[in-house]
Amino acid sequence: MAVRRALGDMVWPAVPSGELVLVPVGSTEQHGPHLPFDTDTTVAHAVARRAADALPGPPLVAPPLAYGASGEHADFPGTVSIGHEALRAVLVELTRSLALWAGRVVFVNGHGGNTATLVAAVGLLRTEGHDVAWTGCETPGGDAHAGRTETSLMLHLAPERVRLDAAVAGDTSPLAVLLPELMARGVRAVSPSGVLGDPAGASAEEGRRALDVMVSATVRRITAWNADARGRLAEAERR
Repeated sequence: MAVRRALGDMVWPAVPSGELVLVPVGSTEQHGPHLPFDTDTTVAHAVARRAADALPGPPLVAPPLAYGASGEHADFPGTVSIGHEALRAVLVELTRSLALWAGRVVFVNGHGGNTATLVAAVGLLRTEGHDVAWTGCETPGGDAHAGRTETSLMLHLAPERVRLDAAVAGDTSPLAVLLPELMARGVRAVSPSGVLGDPAGASAEEGRRALDVMVSATVRRITAWNADARGRLAEAERR
């Protein structure tokens, strides 16, 4: 039975002070012809909720932030990006507001394009004395965008929203190879379909295993509370 406490479902007298709050951060951006625009948000929210179930307290889970820095996807209709400057301001003001009653704050990020902004925002907030950090939702060995990894995750989390009959392969080169072109010209210049990877072979079971890996890593990082110079939570050092 889930023990998480969803902030959006609560009433103010039931909100305790000094609690850890997990804030999922996602995006509204294209994910190829077969996955919904809120894929990153759906994954980040699921990771935050399930991590909350495994953490003592349990922590509160805030409503997800569904808009991020997605300018690289701007050439695809439907993408909504608020950009780095606006996202930074939102993250900063969210934390300052939460600090009036909460304790620690962890941003659980589902979109790689938000990373630089999280580093900037969390860095500023930590200099202000806020107990805040962030962690990402990565799958070791996963492909870059809307490929087998994310398709499997969505088949596990929301199979009715996946259009497998429309799935196509995109550029399968490693992200490190694609990144200079992506930054210079956007995703559409590299992959007209918007897919970076190949959805073929995706399955709900593979998605379940990937989600378990992300949740376990999130729980370990929050428990260790070992933030690096970028404010990102790292795994506990092994002895």
